Amino acid sequence: MGQSSSTVGAPTELNRREFFPSNRFNFRSSAVVPEFEPNEEFAEADFLENVVAGLDYTADLPDECLASIFHFLGSGDRKRCSLVCHRWFRVDGQSRHRLSLNAKAEILSFLPSLFARFDSVTKLALRCDRKSISIDDDTLVLISLRCPSLTRLKLRGCRGLSDRGMELFAQNCKGLKKLSCGSCMFGAGAMNAILDHCTALEELSVKRLRGLHDAADPIGPGAAASSLKSICLKDLINGQCFGPLIIGSKKLRTLKLIRCLGEWDKVLGMLGNFNPGLIEIHLERVHVGDVGLYSISNCSNLEILHIIKTPECTNFGLVCIAERCRLLRKLHIDGWRTNRIGDEGLMAIANQCPNLQELCLIGMNPTYLSLAPIATNCPKLERLALCGSATVGDPEMACIATKCVALKKLCIKGCPISDEGVEALAWGCPSLVKVKVKKCRGVGGEVVERLRERRGSLVVVLDACEIEPLDGSGSEVGVQESSMEFPLIGNQITDASSSFNGRLTTMFRTKFGFFASRNLVPCTFRRWSNGDDSLNGDS
Repeated sequence: MGQSSSTVGAPTELNRREFFPSNRFNFRSSAVVPEFEPNEEFAEADFLENVVAGLDYTADLPDECLASIFHFLGSGDRKRCSLVCHRWFRVDGQSRHRLSLNAKAEILSFLPSLFARFDSVTKLALRCDRKSISIDDDTLVLISLRCPSLTRLKLRGCRGLSDRGMELFAQNCKGLKKLSCGSCMFGAGAMNAILDHCTALEELSVKRLRGLHDAADPIGPGAAASSLKSICLKDLINGQCFGPLIIGSKKLRTLKLIRCLGEWDKVLGMLGNFNPGLIEIHLERVHVGDVGLYSISNCSNLEILHIIKTPECTNFGLVCIAERCRLLRKLHIDGWRTNRIGDEGLMAIANQCPNLQELCLIGMNPTYLSLAPIATNCPKLERLALCGSATVGDPEMACIATKCVALKKLCIKGCPISDEGVEALAWGCPSLVKVKVKKCRGVGGEVVERLRERRGSLVVVLDACEIEPLDGSGSEVGVQESSMEFPLIGNQITDASSSFNGRLTTMFRTKFGFFASRNLVPCTFRRWSNGDDSLNGDS
């Protein structure tokens, strides 16, 4: 980075060759190097004496510019740069806004010196493993006093924190905008303290909060309800105690309920009346039925909906969504092989949601009756995934190829299609850039060559090994694994057919299918990143 050693010896022949690989370069900066004399050896030595010896090329660089450069470095590179000189050490400490600490109890004695150096921290992560003793209330209070400008806090495994410690922290860090806590022992009292004192809170993520129980006090709405925009609840025993907060957050835009026990229809029943700005809802493995979907349909601005493994939901609920949420852009449904959502609900989506851009259907059995209207009435459909469907065959593939003009990315997994169905894509879908075909026994490697001849720029990922036993359990990691985007790799076609080792793996999976058949979605979407105008929420 331009910082040289404090003492430099006489230049060697090797050093001169490194600085002057050729005599055809003519250095004319009189402020640094005098004009070349006929004696080139003297000129080179004079250049090294004036330029290299003890000069710091970043001395004239303002601290603000140096700090801006540091922000582009990774964690390891930035740590090494901070050891170059006293100035870089100082600038790094003053400009470092993000810090991640191992939240063991032993860290208490190091905090004064640590935050004396890093006095501008606004984003802090505290993580402690299960086998260690985590920080306690006193440590958290000390951190809050040292970081009064904290805007983001992430707590993981901090089991030594109580409601009292969180309350004192909230009183000292009233500018907090984002809180994410997981595997902690505090409960409703801590949450209410955060909501009462942190009036600028915008994002709240709670996962495996051990202090919540059936007799827990209601949480919210509090003063933060006027600014809260995103709520994510995961793996909670009594998540319904957040009901007052959810209903009272007038500016709420994103709501995610993932693996939370209890009945949620009553909580969702008041969403549309009090949360008109809600545009994204994720429901995974929660007890929600058609009553809940009907209530969600009151959110007329809804654009993104994920219904993952909610067996109580039927066509009736999806029809209500389609009729009243006409701005819907992204729809993910994992039917869990219950066949309670089918052509009727999908036809309603096709007729009422013309802005649909992304559709993911897992463990469902759509037919030509619903896929044809979707392809015809949704001209903006760009991403489509059909997984684990026994009714998607060559006629459905031909329909997709003929009518999905805007389709760019397609994933077919575990469906009874053949080479004929895949080859139909060679003559249709003019905007198609990538296709994934996995676990379809009727598709062979020869179709790749035919697609190459017809459409050389199309990227095809083909896995034609024997289909695994599927139980429709879908993704264990929830909606984050069900995103549909994947980057364009290049103008080439890749044949990912299984090798000898792959066939052995398939044989063992077939023999022991009961143990190897749990995950369908992660295999399909693991490499697909959620790119186009996605609305995030952290876990």
